[in-house]
Amino acid sequence: MSALSDDEQLDSLKSFTKKYGSAIVSGILIALIAFFGWEYWQKKNLAESQVETARVQQLIGDAQTAQGDAFAQLSASADKIVKEAPDSVQAIQAQLLMAKLAYDKSDYANAEKALKKVENSKVDDQGLVQLVKLRLAYAQLAQKKYDDALKTLSAVKDPAFAATADEARGDVYVAKNDIENAKKVYQSAWDALAERKEERQILQIKLESVGVLVDDPEIERPILDTQVEVAE
Repeated sequence: MSALSDDEQLDSLKSFTKKYGSAIVSGILIALIAFFGWEYWQKKNLAESQVETARVQQLIGDAQTAQGDAFAQLSASADKIVKEAPDSVQAIQAQLLMAKLAYDKSDYANAEKALKKVENSKVDDQGLVQLVKLRLAYAQLAQKKYDDALKTLSAVKDPAFAATADEARGDVYVAKNDIENAKKVYQSAWDALAERKEERQILQIKLESVGVLVDDPEIERPILDTQVEVAE
């Protein structure tokens, strides 16, 4: 049993989340934009989408060089991509970028609006749609829309994202001061990752902060062949 009371555990986790939460979410968004970028879709050989892809690349370039409020400057261009190709990967890329720009200035309401524009996309990549829903849930959590966030997470049904969705639910329950449910879903997330032999140190910290100690997952690591030179 943890030596910390529930209140102390909650304060500990909230302190961690406050310190690192926005950086973690922003980092995830940046990674998503990079992963679903130009090279990925070139490999898919989607010649019919080259124009839309080029527009997204231009949007990303403009965001990097924008002076002042990049979100306000680029919103119309991002919305045009969605309007012209609503069920495309490029539409999702554009709104992920807009959400990232909104996060950068702690404008979680506009981050939510951007992600909602592609939340129900019929793009032929449901994994990407699941990622949008996860980011949307965190935008809602940041606005203390706890019930909305839980509802959004309930739509994340792909088994590949189950652990991430449970971890997000845990974050929502912590914000609601519901430590018992936070423990349950954090543990569920941990068990799923352990079964896949994956590590997630941040989740381990969150579990410890609510009074649950877990062992490191047994992961086979390659043995490095190191040679030591012996002086003659």
